Order: sequence, then C-alpha cells, then structure tokens
Amino acid sequence: MEPPPTAIDLKKDKGLTVQWADGGTSYYSIAYLRKMSPSAEMKELRQEQAKNPLAILPASAVRALGSGVLVAESAELVGNYAIRIRFSDGHDTGIYSWPYLREIDPGAK
Repeated sequence: MEPPPTAIDLKKDKGLTVQWADGGTSYYSIAYLRKMSPSAEMKELRQEQAKNPLAILPASAVRALGSGVLVAESAELVGNYAIRIRFSDGHDTGIYSWPYLREIDPGAK
C-alpha cells in the first residue's frame, strides 16, 4: 500500500502539490483533478470518450469542463488513504486515494 504523503498543499485556484514519502513531488492542476475524478460518473465519461471522441457530453460534464473558473472549494482527508476535494461546480464524490494520485501524476508520463 502507498504510504501517505509527507505534505499536501492545496491552492484552491491553482492546484494540488503532494510530497511523497519517497521524496518525489507531484503537481495536479484543479482542472486536471476534476477531469480525472475517480467518481463513477467521470470514469464512465472517460471510457465513453475513449471509445467515441464525438460522444455528446452530459450537462454535468459540460459544466465541469466548461469555460467557467473552476476552483477547489475545500478538501478533506479520508482516513489515512485518500483526499476528497469539493469543486466549485458542486462535484465532491471522487475520493483520490494515494495510489490513484500516483497513477494519474501528469509529471510521470
């Protein structure tokens, strides 16, 4: 199991910086975190878009990916294994586990 980060810094209008126990650092923009939410709704949407890039987005996804300013309104630790972020579009059902954050680290690609 992934050890918890040694430090977490959320800039609500910019992004999340995570310092890992192994000394590595990851940065996730707010828009990227919202797009990569591990919620069932967003997983399904990403799968549909992978199969059909011309898929019509549901209204909730249009708001999430739209041109409005998206910010993180709050965040809370979930046990010792994850963080939950509430976004300004109302989305708060994604729980970002430490292994999932490592998996989606944009700097590791």
